[in-house]
Amino acid sequence: MKRALVIGASGQIGRPTVDALARDGWAVTAASRSGGRDEAWDDGVHTVRLDRSDDAALAALVGDGCDLLVDMVAYDAAHARQLTSLAGRIGSAVVISSVAVYDDGSGRNFDTMGAPDGFPAYPVPIPETHPTVAPGEASYSTRKVALERELLAAADTLPVTVLRPGAVHGRYSPLPRELHFVRRNLDGRRKRVLSYRGESRFHPASARNVAELVRSAAARPGVRVLNACDGQAPTVAETGAAVDAVMGVETETTLLDGPPEGCVGRTPWSTPLPVVADMSAAERELGYRPVVSYAGSLPETVAWLTDVLRAGRDWRECFPSLARVYPDLFDYAAEDAWFAA
Repeated sequence: MKRALVIGASGQIGRPTVDALARDGWAVTAASRSGGRDEAWDDGVHTVRLDRSDDAALAALVGDGCDLLVDMVAYDAAHARQLTSLAGRIGSAVVISSVAVYDDGSGRNFDTMGAPDGFPAYPVPIPETHPTVAPGEASYSTRKVALERELLAAADTLPVTVLRPGAVHGRYSPLPRELHFVRRNLDGRRKRVLSYRGESRFHPASARNVAELVRSAAARPGVRVLNACDGQAPTVAETGAAVDAVMGVETETTLLDGPPEGCVGRTPWSTPLPVVADMSAAERELGYRPVVSYAGSLPETVAWLTDVLRAGRDWRECFPSLARVYPDLFDYAAEDAWFAA
């Protein structure tokens, strides 16, 4: 059996990736800080604790060699150099980056989104050949570009597939955007407000579909950069309707022509312009076909979020990353005042 090492195996994308590789016949070592095991994994999956910052520990884990290394948590140029230093012992690699690397060609990108007139005007869809931000240490986006550049510069010694997911969704997400609609429905909120006429599109990426891309790239080693998203990019209004259908509720939606009014009308998908990735290269190079549609993935996500919320913990405690980015996600008082005005 070919040997695969997955770094960050206990994360949202890592879990289905380990499962997909094991089902495809790989002998998988699942490495993470916790060394935990997912209940869905085959008994043959070997789990191990790994501190990614410990170069010696990673080198020891690779040992005499592995046919495939999948890195879910590589973040910057230093992590890329950590991998390329082991190139002689790794057959090929698949490394997760992000669609956040793209620049619109006019200096607008994910780092300028909060500035006046700073939202990027991307083509629809965005091809992998589109410009990126400059590599550097200033932000998540610039660090990911530095990661990509360093890996690709050493591709003659380490064949690497770089994957750029969009808005990753599914169970175990640290930033579950679907909570916006799920919690409202559970709280009996039957009126909602959506900015930009509910037409915002931020391309989702099921963790299971990203795992399928990893599996496909592992079977066809090469040097490539590919977007890694779902087959469709629904509008925020379509997303809300799909969650409603899963939960069996009916809601009334008020549409704003423009941006949110304070927090009213804001959602985790609300963007004035679309962010949609071109998936044709993955289809062409890897024969990629999504294993699940966005709507098809929702029952599992909704059930998971419902269980979390009904356990009685505050949503901000359960999802601190989401609360940090969207602190007023559930300001019902502001919404009620807006409806009453």
